[in-house]
Amino acid sequence: MALPTYAGPLERSWYYAFRIICAAIFVFLIAPILIIIPLSFNAEPYFTFTRAMLTFDPDGYSLRWYEDFWNSTSWMASIRNSFIIAIGATIVSTSLGTLAALGLSRSHMPFRAAIMGVLISPMIVPLIISAAGMFFFYSKINMAQTYLGIILAHAALGTPFVVITVTATLSGFDHSLTRAAASLGADPTTTFFKVTMPLILPGVISGALFAFITSFDEVVIVLFLAGVEQRTIPREMWSGIRESISPTILAVASILIAISVLLLLSLELLRRRNERLRGIVES
Repeated sequence: MALPTYAGPLERSWYYAFRIICAAIFVFLIAPILIIIPLSFNAEPYFTFTRAMLTFDPDGYSLRWYEDFWNSTSWMASIRNSFIIAIGATIVSTSLGTLAALGLSRSHMPFRAAIMGVLISPMIVPLIISAAGMFFFYSKINMAQTYLGIILAHAALGTPFVVITVTATLSGFDHSLTRAAASLGADPTTTFFKVTMPLILPGVISGALFAFITSFDEVVIVLFLAGVEQRTIPREMWSGIRESISPTILAVASILIAISVLLLLSLELLRRRNERLRGIVES
């Protein structure tokens, strides 16, 4: 928004000060990322900028750590496990979260506030407490150190994001469309897949992406529940920092940053599409 021509000195000062403050906060948040990415191309096995890097000497830069990542069996196994667990958890949390949001969107739903509080409690409870509780629970039913146990645990963390995003999408949903479909003879299943689902799909996909990111980056529950065969990328990075510090971790972190940026761009595109769809419905 441009500064009005009639703005006084105080308004002009605040106009520029506000933007400087926002820029400083942005730099503070983004600075670690801006440091990690160039360090991942360091030719030397250090976590600092060498003289060759600071002078932009080509010999100071290398792709050796990315090559170590792609040629490492342990890293490849961890990335495979991360995708398997994240995709499985996303499917479960998206299905359960969407069903829960559809139920909570109905005005006659009893105890809506209490149920919503229970569903989003994994976002509020400290993760270490949830991880400890899941560890004792899954140990009792022999699901610890299994893919299914970790997928269900991550689904419990991702479901609140799906519930919130789908509920927000349903808040602007025109329920007269479902009533019109019913009056034309459509059964509830047909109405859901032909009318409701296409309109809330951006919210469902946004929730699914949040659930995927939550599972893909989660490390605390994996530390409690995962065995040797279920080591994920965050777990492998944690072990690498504790056991043998290598710039390969920086290369992996750079790849994860690229994946996160792509997912955030997808979320932004979905958000804009959702706004357009809701504008069409409201008009």
